[in-house]
Amino acid sequence: MKADQIIKNAKVFTADSANPLATALVVKDGKFVYVGNEAGLSDYEGEVTDLGGKFIMPAIIDSHVHVTTGIGFAYMDPGEYVICSNKKEALDFMAANINSNPGLQRYRFILERKYLKGDDLTKEDLDAICPDAELLILEGEGHSVWVNSRILDMHGITDATPDMVPELSYYVRKDGHVTGNAFESSGWNMLFDGLTNLSDEQIDAELQRWIDYSVKTGVCAVFDAGYPEGEALHERVYERLRELDRQGKLPVYIDGSFALTDPRKTKEAMEHVKRFRSKFDTAHLKVHTFKVFMDGTLRIETAAQVTPYADTHKKGATTYNKEEVAEVMKMLNKEGLDFHAHTVGEQASRTVLDGVELAKKELGDDFRVKVTCAHLEIQDDADMDRFARLGINANYTPWWHSGCTGGNPYELWCSLLGEERANKMYRSKTMWNTGANVTWSSDNIVFGDFITWNPYLGMEIGMTRYINENTPGPEIAKVAKEFPSPSEKMSIEQMLLGYTINGAKQLGIEAIKGSITVGKDADFLVFDTDLLTAEHSGFGRNKPRDVYFSGKKMN
Repeated sequence: MKADQIIKNAKVFTADSANPLATALVVKDGKFVYVGNEAGLSDYEGEVTDLGGKFIMPAIIDSHVHVTTGIGFAYMDPGEYVICSNKKEALDFMAANINSNPGLQRYRFILERKYLKGDDLTKEDLDAICPDAELLILEGEGHSVWVNSRILDMHGITDATPDMVPELSYYVRKDGHVTGNAFESSGWNMLFDGLTNLSDEQIDAELQRWIDYSVKTGVCAVFDAGYPEGEALHERVYERLRELDRQGKLPVYIDGSFALTDPRKTKEAMEHVKRFRSKFDTAHLKVHTFKVFMDGTLRIETAAQVTPYADTHKKGATTYNKEEVAEVMKMLNKEGLDFHAHTVGEQASRTVLDGVELAKKELGDDFRVKVTCAHLEIQDDADMDRFARLGINANYTPWWHSGCTGGNPYELWCSLLGEERANKMYRSKTMWNTGANVTWSSDNIVFGDFITWNPYLGMEIGMTRYINENTPGPEIAKVAKEFPSPSEKMSIEQMLLGYTINGAKQLGIEAIKGSITVGKDADFLVFDTDLLTAEHSGFGRNKPRDVYFSGKKMN
């Protein structure tokens, strides 16, 4: 057989359990037609490339990213980082900046809540330093905002405005009055309200940056986890991706979604997913997933817990209860759609597990929804083996597994969760050992310098639970020591599988991607370094020498 590409003398990690290692492969018409040893190459004709023992693996699948949200942040300057150690210093810092830059319509800042040391900002505080313009402050984790009265008035938010989900997505109130602090998606429409007039050229420019980075790092496919409360821009970005694909300019496969944050809009969101499935259906862009933000984050205690938080004794809340999850599952099952949930806290994932269990009892073998729970920062012991039993994908963001708050994150998590539960965070190895399909993701909402989008950074921290001086991670996230527990460290083989074939299974594309297997797309990466034996410290500095998507060299 005449072949397009013949490679020999390589160390090929195939991610195929039936044929895990090989030394040779053959590509024809964008597909693998042979994977094995050199003896089998006699059946093929063409130029032979001797790689001299170089390492080959399947191209990367990042199973939870935010492509469309990244466009929003690219054109929404979040503002200057507030340097302070208390509330007064924060207000003084912002007042000085506003006075030095008069005449703007809106002033923006980023503030870590911990620097307020238990105090809070109110609209009256913000009105005092910015009475004649809009003022918005983004909490450092990106899950809450503070705004002044002008922005509240613009959006018609009053004391009578109902919360989306009490204890999860809500407006902070004092004595029945809104304070100007909005948690989770209640604040996102205020955060992105200036992005209605982006041009196609502006959107395409940022998409090209992301495409270029993905190709450089060998990411051939992603799951896009949606844009909460940003539906209009989300759809526009998908329209541009569709056009780029039609022009042959989108080499990365995007498995898209439509995101829900307000349970009152469930039926409406379901119709959007169905509409998106029909509207966005090109070679590299598909949509078949209903994405739900089931809870929030640990740091601001909107992540839903089985056991209360150690400091406030609150538990947070979930978007749906288990019966509502079961109803959603039945709706999705009827339409042939899938489900992906943001589940940081133990109660959030438990509610999904319970809902799936209820739906499966009713539907039996007819149940066919692919279900994924993402992030899984904290899990109750009783739920760990239920993912495998119920066939639910467990998606983790491994670059978080150092604790990722800088300094000594263990102290923070102990203060929020108590020592026992802080020692049981990010239990990806335990989950893996149950037989669940574990997948990896970068989950960042900002393109920026793409540091934390780096899959090899994810691999490193998944293996070490540590960001140190050798790690190409953000300086702000460098930590004093590895995060417990050492027993949760992954092997390199597990990291590679989670970023390849397991990710393909989550996306439902395992028949064509995810492993170096005869008949699949010839998506593969060549490295000068043998990743199977490379040092774990500094592993994130690795990058592929050659990147091939469907047999075509991309770099």
